[in-house]
Amino acid sequence: MADGSLTGGGLEAAAMAPERTGWAVEQELASLEKGLFQDEDSCSDCSYRDKPGSSLQSFMPEGKTFFPEIFQTNQLLFYERFRAYQDYILADCKASEVQEFTAEFLEKVLEPSGWRAVWHTNVFKVLVEITDVDFAALKAVVRLAEPYLCDSQVSTFTMECMKELLDLKEHRLPLQELWVVFDDSGVFDQTALAIEHVRFFYQNIWRSWDEEEEDEYDYFVRCVEPRLRLHYDILEDRVPSGLIVDYHNLLSQCEESYRKFLNLRSSLSNCNSDSEQENISMVEGLKLYSEMEQLKQKLKLIENPLLRYVFGYQKNSNIQAKGVRSSGQKITHVVSSTMMAGLLRSLLTDRLCQEPGEEEREIQFHSDPLSAINACFEGDTVIVCPGHYVVHGTFSIADSIELEGYGLPDDIVIEKRGKGDTFVDCTGADIKISGIKFVQHDAVEGILIVHRGKTTLENCVLQCETTGVTVRTSAEFLMKNSDLYGAKGAGIEIYPGSQCTLSDNGIHHCKEGILIKDFLDEHYDIPKISMVNNIIHNNEGYGVVLVKPTIFSDLQENAEDGTEENKALKIQTSGEPDVAERVDLEELIECATGKMELCARTDPSEQVEGNCEIVNELIAASTQKGQIKKKRLSELGITQADDNLMSQEMFVGIAGNQFKWNGKGSFGTFLF
Repeated sequence: MADGSLTGGGLEAAAMAPERTGWAVEQELASLEKGLFQDEDSCSDCSYRDKPGSSLQSFMPEGKTFFPEIFQTNQLLFYERFRAYQDYILADCKASEVQEFTAEFLEKVLEPSGWRAVWHTNVFKVLVEITDVDFAALKAVVRLAEPYLCDSQVSTFTMECMKELLDLKEHRLPLQELWVVFDDSGVFDQTALAIEHVRFFYQNIWRSWDEEEEDEYDYFVRCVEPRLRLHYDILEDRVPSGLIVDYHNLLSQCEESYRKFLNLRSSLSNCNSDSEQENISMVEGLKLYSEMEQLKQKLKLIENPLLRYVFGYQKNSNIQAKGVRSSGQKITHVVSSTMMAGLLRSLLTDRLCQEPGEEEREIQFHSDPLSAINACFEGDTVIVCPGHYVVHGTFSIADSIELEGYGLPDDIVIEKRGKGDTFVDCTGADIKISGIKFVQHDAVEGILIVHRGKTTLENCVLQCETTGVTVRTSAEFLMKNSDLYGAKGAGIEIYPGSQCTLSDNGIHHCKEGILIKDFLDEHYDIPKISMVNNIIHNNEGYGVVLVKPTIFSDLQENAEDGTEENKALKIQTSGEPDVAERVDLEELIECATGKMELCARTDPSEQVEGNCEIVNELIAASTQKGQIKKKRLSELGITQADDNLMSQEMFVGIAGNQFKWNGKGSFGTFLF
């Protein structure tokens, strides 16, 4: 029997792990994790020595039931595989040493004979007995088990045909094609788990070109860990679906290029002449090599957890609009899981009956809103009837359409499943969404992102998970009479150069209410912001947060020149509240921005706490940006700076907002 122990999804070789305490504790904790392949009543790593029997579950292979049960080992958790490869199998080996290290590991834990397995291929499965193991080649020496059991998806394999096939293979089969037959004695647990780790590695981690890459540092850190994390992120729906498709396509392209490259290199090595054909082949080989390197770099971008989000965002933000249908016709899409007669009559009367002289529209019915949106072209309308809809993809809206609920938002609920995708991605020129409740659970992406164009959200409810709404640079967002809550980040993120109008909304129970990002970024224009009659309450941090860089030293020098703008700035940033109170808000605005006007103002005695503070800070930040730009232009020899930079209306209006019970107050500034 092999030395060491490999139980409960963990690995332990006696020579490598003299102490068991830490490992045993981890196994006991792991048994409580949801999804662990052990039953709750199965023995832990500690009790395994005291109580005979397998700590692994059994699994019945698909197909005919006369096959025996096999060990169920394919539900291991991330940390179990991670620790197995890091501590016991690969350690700090190089890519060229992977097979050697794997063979050494198998010699310690694998039973060399005496067990049965199901040989499983894409064409058939057959029961075999293992008589020996060739550890160096990662293969098992087998013979057909008695009685003969075979199940083929193509045609019936007789025993004679299978014997001929085994003779051709010299009775040696790759270990990753074998599934160990279940034995409740516990003797073959290590064998089943070891083969599972080998199978998983060569199916999901190993790439045929890995050996040819330079071994700058150990293979586990460079390749195994990021690929393993990506695999489990995909299993747990933490990667956008489009990015998963791209990754698999890139893998296929890279494998095809590598195969062509190997064939070409082999043909060149067999050619001894300096013929013109050889020169052409070398040029072609260089092209293939360059193409393969580019594909590998793209794969590494997706495999790297730090770069994956950026790559995914770039992919999702480039959704192409379909435009107008070739026929020029606009369609109304009706979404309903079930349609009662009364609802249909009301819908026909209220929304689907045409006015005299109106262009006739086609009506299409859908059972889920995602399929309706995917079927839309420019100018279409999607009407969602009352119901609870569960979607597993992203609402990628690239055309100007209307998405509206027929009824109250609480009656029209669209719930998002899948952690990796954004809920609603907007890039259309004029998108309107109304009367719908969006619910998000266990997400890593925001509930709504406006990449570009204009998106109007009215009479909606947004139950967020991570970030709420993100308004990207050059995008325009209007939110009216809506309720947003539950974001673990900011309820609304406003990027520089965007336009954001918020009117009569509730924004609450988020980490921050509204976050205005990178306000002084020199590459973008100042955002145009309107906040009127919103109730921003019960947020963990501030109601509104302004994110801006620390004031540059050249700005501080420039503040010494005594201009009217700088005097106003000094008053704004001074720590004397009584001085600030003596300055009239209107005079400050005129002094700081010249021509900019505040469109919505109320009597100071009636102003709600926080509105003046937001206006004053944004004006001060605007002035700082203008001074920085003039200073830099002056240093470049450009004497006529754009004095009208601030003349654009930054605010449509900020008034009537109520700030209640926010953890850190109504307004704050974050310097970076």
